[in-house]
Amino acid sequence: MTFSLVARCAETGMFGVAISSSSPAVAARCAFARAGVGAVASQNVTDPSLGPQVLDLLQRGASADDAIGQISQRGKFMEYRQLLAVDREGRTAIHSGPNSLGIWTQASATDVASGGNLLANDGVPQAIVDGFRSSTGHLGDRLIAAMRAGLAAGGEAGPVHSAGMMIVDKVSWPVADLRCDWTADCPIEALAELWEIYQPQLEAYVQRAIDPRHAPSYGVPGDE
Repeated sequence: MTFSLVARCAETGMFGVAISSSSPAVAARCAFARAGVGAVASQNVTDPSLGPQVLDLLQRGASADDAIGQISQRGKFMEYRQLLAVDREGRTAIHSGPNSLGIWTQASATDVASGGNLLANDGVPQAIVDGFRSSTGHLGDRLIAAMRAGLAAGGEAGPVHSAGMMIVDKVSWPVADLRCDWTADCPIEALAELWEIYQPQLEAYVQRAIDPRHAPSYGVPGDE
């Protein structure tokens, strides 16, 4: 019921996850990222505990392949799970259990991995990877471009209703954690519109957290 990607920006070191599904609020359960460590998507009969477990292993120095391998061996009901990871070196790894739903497949390259289940066809993850690799600009722009490419390639077998995007940078919290938790229209386009609004303000929100004395004005009545 899901297609997603995890990615690293080789220029900035940012990590990001983007995901869409026919299920509600997919990003709340499936998207995980940690600054300086990596990004993980945990999907298909989702176990949200797997994302932090993979990130903990990456933080302790495991490669993406080692981390996914360890979790695939010790996790419960891994035959039902899909796990995608990218590490600080841009290495990627994917576990897709044989009981993943419907048409399921995966694709990867340096700095990006994509996987999906209940897909319209088995070319969707490769289209997502290609969309990411051929795009430019901010990591958020590239994540949106990749998800649009996956949707154009067929996306899920049925209509998608939720989407989300998480980006981490140099601070301990996500610098962007944007979601469309349910819509009868296209959630990826709703997410793209939200990103267009949020991106120009992203650095200001970070600065306000670090030192509000030197932050841009808030643009509210009484602000000078």
